[in-house]
Amino acid sequence: MSEFGLHVTIDGSGCNKRKLASVTLVYDILNKLPDRIGMTKMTLPYVVKWLDKFAHGTEGISGFVMIAESHISIHTFPDQDYVFMDIFSCREFDAERAAEYLTEAFEAKKYHKNVLKRGIDFPRKLILSQIR
Repeated sequence: MSEFGLHVTIDGSGCNKRKLASVTLVYDILNKLPDRIGMTKMTLPYVVKWLDKFAHGTEGISGFVMIAESHISIHTFPDQDYVFMDIFSCREFDAERAAEYLTEAFEAKKYHKNVLKRGIDFPRKLILSQIR
């Protein structure tokens, strides 16, 4: 049995502070990335500013877009020059290409990418009698 899908997490550091604080940039990334990686956007992105407990005065941005294949999210921390991003999908996609696009968008000097295989024992095939 194969996995349900990949969950790619990307932690970017040394990012461009101005880009990390841009609602417009996070929205545009979430709006365009599904098409770039062959996914189906179900909603427009939802993006908000948030002054979290790690901030020293600059609001970060959190954004999410629901895709038919699962979701994509971004959480920025401008005061720390840091961004957390993840893509979870039941459809195959090029994780390296997605990571490059995301890290370039925030001008990350360094990033760490994790690729998790989720749902290793998820039953992918429907038995014909179950759908009748």
